[in-house]
Amino acid sequence: MTGCLMAGAMMLALAEGSSFTLEWTHSVEREQWRETWEVTEDRRLHLTEAAVKGSGAGMEPGAGGHFENGWWVWAPDLPPVPTLSLAASGKTPSAWTVCAKECTELGASPRQPVQLAPCPDAG
Repeated sequence: MTGCLMAGAMMLALAEGSSFTLEWTHSVEREQWRETWEVTEDRRLHLTEAAVKGSGAGMEPGAGGHFENGWWVWAPDLPPVPTLSLAASGKTPSAWTVCAKECTELGASPRQPVQLAPCPDAG
């Protein structure tokens, strides 16, 4: 299984289990949003959990959502994807924070979107 994640030209080491979190502040509601992703055996990205600190425009908890430690938490039922495209406008209230073994901020200044993808198979 893949042990790293490509973030644009940067390689990020993944913690054991090949999962990472992605956090940001919602551009309209100014509330925190957090997603937990895993890298699948076939090198795709699967969203396993989503959480928001509040609710509002575009921030409604998904089906089965429950309130836990100040967050609305749920498990989205979505298929894995090959990549994630993170906007990098520089105009949002926060950068994207990707946490694997360590946390890294992406997209804080204006530029092309940052692509997140599992590292290519070294095999």
